[in-house]
Amino acid sequence: MTGTVAAVSSNATYSFTKPTRDGITLLAGLGVAGDVHAGVTVRHRSRVAQDPTLPNLRQVHLIHEELFAEVAGAGFTVAPGELGENVTTRGIDLLGLPAGTLLGLGPDAVVEVTGLRNPCAQIDRFQDGLLKQVVGRDESGAVVRKAGIMGVVRMGGMVRPGDAITVRLPEPPHRPLERV
Repeated sequence: MTGTVAAVSSNATYSFTKPTRDGITLLAGLGVAGDVHAGVTVRHRSRVAQDPTLPNLRQVHLIHEELFAEVAGAGFTVAPGELGENVTTRGIDLLGLPAGTLLGLGPDAVVEVTGLRNPCAQIDRFQDGLLKQVVGRDESGAVVRKAGIMGVVRMGGMVRPGDAITVRLPEPPHRPLERV
């Protein structure tokens, strides 16, 4: 399975959206250089309030570009970086990956998938009603989260739009993604 980096984004300050960039640098064990969410321990405000000593399993946020077309069908316009992701992907079923999957981004960087992004009310503050498009329930009533996945940087490197993405699945048995 392979895909492409559609866009990259980062922001040095807390803001829901992140401006797109020509490239970002991933730092092993930390996240995106210069991004407010980079660090060894949790950086997301809600997580810091609970326990600031927990490991940061959300160093890099990835969203599949295909989600933008899906929500456009319901009348929403979303562009790369606007949902706070660092890497917008194309051609990979991010939500179907198991925990522990290794994503090669560009020539050097490797991100280990840790889990699903838990969509929050900020999405509705960005565009009213959008939260219902990115979180719902399946036919059995289980919650379905579509707002991307989170990961930690295992190997650093520069990532740019147009870079290839490679997928290396972990050894079975595979663990489905849960919110982190």
